[in-house]
Amino acid sequence: MRIRRLLGAVLALMLLYSAGPLVAQQRGTTAQPAPQTPRPPDPDTVALVQMVDAAIVKMPTTQAEDTRQGDIVLNWAAAHFIKGQNGVYVPFTLAFDPSSVRTSEVALYIRAVQKSQLAAVATALTPPAPGSKPTQAPAVPKYDWDNVHFLQKPADGRITRAIALPTGDYELFIALKERSVAPTAAAANPPGTPTAKSGLLRHPLQAPDFNKPDLQTSSVIVATTVEPVSGQLTPAEQEANPYVFGPMRIVPSKDGRFAKTNELQVIFWVYGASAVAGGKPDVTIDFNFHLKQPDGTEKYFNKTAPQQLNAQTLPPEFNIAAGHQLPGSLIIPLAPFPAGEYRLEIKVTDKPSGKVVTQNVTFTVTG
Repeated sequence: MRIRRLLGAVLALMLLYSAGPLVAQQRGTTAQPAPQTPRPPDPDTVALVQMVDAAIVKMPTTQAEDTRQGDIVLNWAAAHFIKGQNGVYVPFTLAFDPSSVRTSEVALYIRAVQKSQLAAVATALTPPAPGSKPTQAPAVPKYDWDNVHFLQKPADGRITRAIALPTGDYELFIALKERSVAPTAAAANPPGTPTAKSGLLRHPLQAPDFNKPDLQTSSVIVATTVEPVSGQLTPAEQEANPYVFGPMRIVPSKDGRFAKTNELQVIFWVYGASAVAGGKPDVTIDFNFHLKQPDGTEKYFNKTAPQQLNAQTLPPEFNIAAGHQLPGSLIIPLAPFPAGEYRLEIKVTDKPSGKVVTQNVTFTVTG
């Protein structure tokens, strides 16, 4: 099969960048306006924070599945876990029915609470019982992520943002509401305005430890497009485009379905590879395709030539000790693929240590 590698000019430059360089700076920011801000608190921010506070107080125990409440039904559509500057970088996509939102703008609030701290947070947020003796309320533990966004309602009901977290187990609380106050308005909506709709999603999330010495990979991103980006994005632009890494923009596939006229594009990062002379790795990546049969079994279909990541194929300045991240990648035209469901097996071998790690992704080729 004819294949193209991403290890051209764009990827060679991207090798020197860490994932999520800007979003990591927002870790631990507060959604409440700073005390010295002369403007009154944004009512939508206050409403979203109160909504999440109430949800934590009402259901403080951890849960294994998503829970939802409100008029707007929020769904966790997709996420990828990538090693970032200060932990784990998690670009994710939130989905909802756009017809359930009546306004052109929405307010989005994201809070990440460590599961081990959830009970303490619930206690700190619980108001005192009526008539009880006043006591000093316990301090609320600092959240590992706490941020608010104001944005246009997406026509397809999909919002993509990112968070950055230390390794650990978390409960994410994501609240969305119709924007009740225009960004430039100073007063509340006029009398008679319908109550703003809102929705809340509680989603369990585990941020993996990418600093372990084990050979491992990030999530595998199956993309529709991988393209160069000219110029550096502003913080606001990076916030709205969490799949931009240095000079490269990745557009993940929404459903893993591709026409035969398309290309399958895959990218991921390899961690824990051994460093040999000059800080270079010596890694081989094999890509094997398997086609699902009518009876549910699989049949080997084809494979590509192994991808070699070593001193001969990487940029001269690449050095694992310097923190450079090692990406694996593949672009392959789908014209030779019969229509059907496929599993791509990705086998990463660290040749100096003999360690092997395998990842699998599925995709569908349509006629």
